[in-house]
Amino acid sequence: MSMSPPPGWYPDPSRPAVERWWDGSGWTEHRRTPEATVHLAQARPGLAPTAVQPLPVRTGGRRARAVALSAAGAVLVASIVTGFLVLQDDDGDPAAGPAPTASEPNEPTPTPTSASPTASASPTEDPDTLTDELNGITLPVPDGWEKADHAVGDELTLQTPDTYDCPGDPGFCRHGTITTRTVTGTDERSPEKLARRDIKDAAEAAYDHDALDREPFGGIARHTQVKSGTVAVAGRGGYYVRWRVHTEKGPGGYVQSVSFPSSSGSEAMVVVRISVDAADGAPPLSDIDEVVDGIRPIDDSATGGGVGSSVGPTP
Repeated sequence: MSMSPPPGWYPDPSRPAVERWWDGSGWTEHRRTPEATVHLAQARPGLAPTAVQPLPVRTGGRRARAVALSAAGAVLVASIVTGFLVLQDDDGDPAAGPAPTASEPNEPTPTPTSASPTASASPTEDPDTLTDELNGITLPVPDGWEKADHAVGDELTLQTPDTYDCPGDPGFCRHGTITTRTVTGTDERSPEKLARRDIKDAAEAAYDHDALDREPFGGIARHTQVKSGTVAVAGRGGYYVRWRVHTEKGPGGYVQSVSFPSSSGSEAMVVVRISVDAADGAPPLSDIDEVVDGIRPIDDSATGGGVGSSVGPTP
């Protein structure tokens, strides 16, 4: 019995020119235009790569012959990969059955049937709500926050609009960020275990090293757990952990990880990360509670109240 690939974006077997979200057990209806770089080494459900077209070169000379041989080799490799993956299936895992015919990748790129979960917010969207189509939830946008113009990978982001000079390595910092992400790389379904496992990564992402390996706050000096417990999120049972993080430079801040199962699709596990500086001009800690209380299923038309009345333990 073959192992099912982890959740992620993969080439759509029925629409090879776009990518489709695989939730770990089946295909969802979320699609997006693929990035220019395709990593063939990654396991991909239903992958149907197109052949690499050789670039035209001038005849004659050693360099021209070398370029021609390289291009021919690329076509041969692409053909071998395509033949190997011809057993992919649209509705199953990579070994389930036949894939679309080799001629399909040359068809015009179809228009995705749904908006990309990682696309920037549409001007027509509610400015007071962040919609995460991939995870089937919406988040309220507290006063003094804004939706980021662009997503980072598959993570949608809320942030405070103003920046300040980081106290550590040169760069610009924000007083608060909130991200949503699908849990990948594990079969764990316990919200408590996932939240406790994620809080360290969330703290490091907020106050230790950034994506460029800089230390905006000089690194983390220590942390203390402020509180933790069960919480109802979007009508599902979840768990949260909140840390007070002290940094080598600057006042540090608070970081919270909240984990819960999505109410849509295969009910993949979701993590919401929230970080707020402990500094003048930073959002109040009550914004953390407001966001968690206000998370709802994407098809829930109710407003106000929230299913989780607090971030404390639920009955």
